[in-house]
This record gives sequence, structure tokens and C-alpha cells, in this order.
Amino acid sequence: MDVAATGRNATATEETTAQRRILVIFNPAAGGSRPMRFAGVLAALKKLQADVRVVETTAPGHAERIAREAQGIDVIAVGGGDGTVNEVVNGLKDNPHAAAIALGLIPLGTANVLADEIGLARDARVVARALVEGPIRPIHLGLVNGRRFVMMAGAGFDANVVHGVSLGLKKIVGPLAYVWQALVQAFKEDHAPSTVHIDGVPYETVSTVVCNGRRYGGPFIAAPDATLTEDRFHVILMPGRGWFNVARYGAALMMGRISKLADVKLVPGRRVLVNGVGGRPVQADGDIVTTLPAEIAVDPQALKVVFPV
Repeated sequence: MDVAATGRNATATEETTAQRRILVIFNPAAGGSRPMRFAGVLAALKKLQADVRVVETTAPGHAERIAREAQGIDVIAVGGGDGTVNEVVNGLKDNPHAAAIALGLIPLGTANVLADEIGLARDARVVARALVEGPIRPIHLGLVNGRRFVMMAGAGFDANVVHGVSLGLKKIVGPLAYVWQALVQAFKEDHAPSTVHIDGVPYETVSTVVCNGRRYGGPFIAAPDATLTEDRFHVILMPGRGWFNVARYGAALMMGRISKLADVKLVPGRRVLVNGVGGRPVQADGDIVTTLPAEIAVDPQALKVVFPV
């Protein structure tokens, strides 16, 4: 879809781009993709006379390849969930033109934690206006064993849950698939303790969540003092095992009080080494991306992101 560009000028103090050339990467397989919402965003972009081209992904990893090869554009708008955003961010990591490209969001998937973090509403007109004239600001990213993540990386219970989720069930019931798998994992006895080094200081824990922003899993506030503009993480260390502790941590997370629990540590740092049982899964932005041991560090290269107006 190509329509003529408009000469809108934003007045924000952050970086802005007039007459933005927008490449939309749409993942039609994203959980709960809500095709009517996507069509509404495209219609709103057309009303704004935006310069838009749409490419649909056809397989896992396709969005990453598109982003890696993109050039001659100002914004890559991701129509999908956290997994598609993660693919695009990693594609831009290896794109020689990445410094000229900003990441935009069309939140459609099972979850889009970055959209929640920057306050982007799901309304089609709000999304379209942000892509056309929203301020562009740099954010910091993380690296886990060399792969980028935007919001979080985890080892232990949450990674086991992600690893165990059935994709078929996820497509049918959405986020409830994670709730079910959390119940399954809660009664397993394979939550092995591990040693985590944060900026060289050792800690003993069972589950580790490295937060780059405040939110975890969508609307839940896990690290209230974390910010995407600060080049350090807030690391949540949970030492408890068994179903009771899993239930306690889950309830506290939903109430925004996980960092208030007496046995939970919230430690800031820039470099995190997670040991533990080798080969256990590590998740980043809701997908399994590597296995233990894991080195998690601040990415020295920032990412430009389009924020809502």
C-alpha cells in the first residue's frame, strides 16, 4: 500500500521526522492478531496521507530478515506482539542503516509490553498518529548471550513456563495459556537454585528476571523504578520454590508488589551472569532465545522508538 506523504511537522523537543516513510511489518500469525484493528490502523494512516508500505511475514524469523535488509525508510512499524518486536529489534542490530530507522508499534499480539510501557493506546487513530508525527526517542536495550531484548529476560520459573507453553493452546486462549502452564510448572520439582552475579556481586536465587523497564507480561509493574532511558537493569531475584511460593510471587506481581516481598531482592546492575543447570531455557521478551549459562548486559547501541503524541 503506497499513498502520498503528508508534510506534518511535530513540535516535540525530541527527534521528529517530517514526511516519514513507514514500512509496516505485519505478522498475521501473532496471537490474537485482531485483523479488524490492523485494518483500522491502515485506514487511519491512509486518512493521514502517510507514505506506507506493508509486508506480511510468512514464517518465524522472517521479520528479523526484513528488518536486517531494510533501507530508504524512516520507521519500521511492527504489527504484532512481543515476539515480532523482538525479531525486528534483532534485525536492526545487524542493519548498517539502523541509525536512520526508528521502531514504531502497531500492537496486535497476545501481549505488547513495550507498547504498554510507553503508554501507547490500542486505538487505531492514536497508533496511526503516533507513527506519522509522534516524537522519536532513544531507549536502551539488553543483550542475552549476544541477542537483543527490549523489556525483560528471565531464567528459572518464568523461562520454564514460556518453554512449556503450547503454541496451539496460546492461539486458542491467548494469555490464559501462560496461566495454565504456570500451574503445571508450580507442581514440578525441577526449579534448581542458581548463582547470579550482578556487576560481580554473587546472589543465590531460584528464579531471575532482568527488567529493562517497569512492566512484565503486559500491565504488571515488576520493577517500579526501572526506565528504558537508563542504561542499567533492575534484576528481580526470587529464592522460593514450590507451588506456595509460585502462587505468592504471582499474586504479588499482579498487585504490583513483587518488589515489596521480604524474600525478594531487586538489584540494579549493568552486567548479569546467570549460572545454574546448563541447558535450562532462558527467555527474552516472552520467547526462549538461549540456554544457561547466560550473560546479560546493556547493549551499547541505543534504539530509536516512536512514542505516542
